[in-house]
Amino acid sequence: MQHELYMKRCVQLAKLGAGSVAPNPMVGAVLVHQDRIIGEGYHQKYGEAHAEVNCINSVAAADVHLISKSTLYVSLEPCAHLGKTPPCTNLILTHKIPAVVIGCKDIFAAVNGLGIELLQQQGVETIVGILQEECLLLNKRFNTFHILKRPYIILKWAQTADAKIAHADFSAVAISNAFSNRLVHKWRSEEAAILVGTNTAWFDNPSLTTRLWLGKNPTRIIIDAHLKTPSHYNVLNGEAKTIVYNAIQQYEGGKVTYIKIDFNQDIIPQILTSLFLLGIQSVLVEGGATLHQSFINANLWDEARVVTNTKMYLQNGIQAPQIAFDSNDDAYNMEGDKISFHSNLNK
Repeated sequence: MQHELYMKRCVQLAKLGAGSVAPNPMVGAVLVHQDRIIGEGYHQKYGEAHAEVNCINSVAAADVHLISKSTLYVSLEPCAHLGKTPPCTNLILTHKIPAVVIGCKDIFAAVNGLGIELLQQQGVETIVGILQEECLLLNKRFNTFHILKRPYIILKWAQTADAKIAHADFSAVAISNAFSNRLVHKWRSEEAAILVGTNTAWFDNPSLTTRLWLGKNPTRIIIDAHLKTPSHYNVLNGEAKTIVYNAIQQYEGGKVTYIKIDFNQDIIPQILTSLFLLGIQSVLVEGGATLHQSFINANLWDEARVVTNTKMYLQNGIQAPQIAFDSNDDAYNMEGDKISFHSNLNK
């Protein structure tokens, strides 16, 4: 039970890096001496110190002599290769830490068991697989990207109580409340990119930024086959990096990149392949209904997050995407808006 307790803390710590560490995975670490935590850390920002480094560096001066008598808990296998930072396995060996408890293996090709193997070869007691499912789920974006060779796809839409997302003429209607809107901006800050279709860009003129939440703006992705979006629209204002998938031109300049794809073929696989090659690990799809349905029909989605205004009805509006939800999926109420979460990971 003690192993699970400290691994849960590792997972808690790792989540603090959400939105800041990609394309690296989120990782948390805890150093324990005789059932007392003497150090904690997590990977805070891409390119900077890993969780193990921050954990060991957090040990108080009075406890430094205990490091070589402690057990290190880490949610993900320590790296054994030189990347942006030195290998964490070397750090563990340098400090003569005698035991390491690991949540799950790192599927990244440069690690993938090598860290565990190196520790074992050097006589470090190594336990692997504590809260493995929870630790794997922690880095579902990272794992999906490297295993399936595509970004992790999150579908998000707001709908009325009668499952409508806009007026029949595509004009926008304010469905979600101020609390839900802020939550959505938090979601945006946690993903690498945000994607909308032509009609959403044209009729809503969205900014697709995190202006209601403290965090980085995702890369904005627009599907606009014939480049209809006016140059003065918010999505082309240079406030955030933007990619426009179109049928006309291939051009990269400033903060707006135009990528030409074949609209006579299914565009979703083309876009996902392109985003994989660009290193974009996750995409929040925000509209519209046709685009959402394309992902659903192709079974190329991993999560759906639906905001439902339980008091609003729009009888002649545009129908929300059709998706098979499990009655056991998570949901909660936010000042009259129902926020529901649906997973496609095991379907």
